[in-house]
Amino acid sequence: MNNRVLVREGDVMHVQLAVVIPCFKVRRHILQVIAGLGPEVTVVYVVDDACPEGTGKYVESACRDQRVRVLYHAKNKGVGGATLTGYRQAVRDGADVIVKLDGDGQMDPALIPNFVRPVVAGEADYTKGNRFYSIEDLQQMPFVRLMGNSFLSFISKFSSGYWTIFDPTNGFTAIHGAVAAKLPLDKIEQRYFFESDMLFRLNILRAVVLDIPMTASYADEVSNLSIARTIPEFLCKHAVNSFKRLFYNYYLRDFNVASLEILLGTLALLFGMVFGARMWYLSFATGSPATSGTVMLAALPTLVGIQLILAFLSYDVGNIPRYPLHKRL
Repeated sequence: MNNRVLVREGDVMHVQLAVVIPCFKVRRHILQVIAGLGPEVTVVYVVDDACPEGTGKYVESACRDQRVRVLYHAKNKGVGGATLTGYRQAVRDGADVIVKLDGDGQMDPALIPNFVRPVVAGEADYTKGNRFYSIEDLQQMPFVRLMGNSFLSFISKFSSGYWTIFDPTNGFTAIHGAVAAKLPLDKIEQRYFFESDMLFRLNILRAVVLDIPMTASYADEVSNLSIARTIPEFLCKHAVNSFKRLFYNYYLRDFNVASLEILLGTLALLFGMVFGARMWYLSFATGSPATSGTVMLAALPTLVGIQLILAFLSYDVGNIPRYPLHKRL
């Protein structure tokens, strides 16, 4: 790779900047996306994910940019699988920062320096786009996509542990090469859950993640994502990641007051709800009102459980990684 220069507030920083572009049915847009890449980019990995349109061959024949390298998948692996292929190659080639950019033209390549600067400056290990930053920009986002992303963003906060991060399904990202090398790339989800699973994996590494405001362009691109099928699938995977994160961070690696709060709070809440529901059913079935002692025996554990869980959430929100991992590696 040749050194490129990235300028930030008058400081000149030399970085090996790689851009990964997963390609599946983006033949109409890919050349325009590549043409929009600035001189700060060192190398471009176009990953043909068994594209039926032959995007990889098309780029090789029509693109004259010497920075472009085309990688091929014999079988479709999904956007995550294609991105991970680019990550592996970029890490092997010694990239300092790796940017992932979609090939459908919805992401402005001119914004790449905004994503790279915090990583180069040592402020973050991973930056990702946030399409919800500007109220005016939200008007062009399809309503169904807006609602789906809002719901999934809230769920992702708990499963990933990044409570200040929004728009988790956004695929415009940048990662430090040393952090990418530490990720368990073979374990990360390869399809549409890729971006959310990346946040979970980064939290396990205690990497710092930063949102970058951006505007997305929605034109005539056809999405391959089915909202009706994706939301139930995402909920199940978020639940699994939530359990893993809590176990890894609060029981395997550490044991503190928050570990007791979530454990005892969950047990107390479940006992109160189950016991209360059973007593209510018996009272309804027999026509005999429950005693005050029975009501308190159901209500008190429920209230205590809620308070303990809220205390845990308060601790967890303040437990966001704050010291960049790549500076410690």
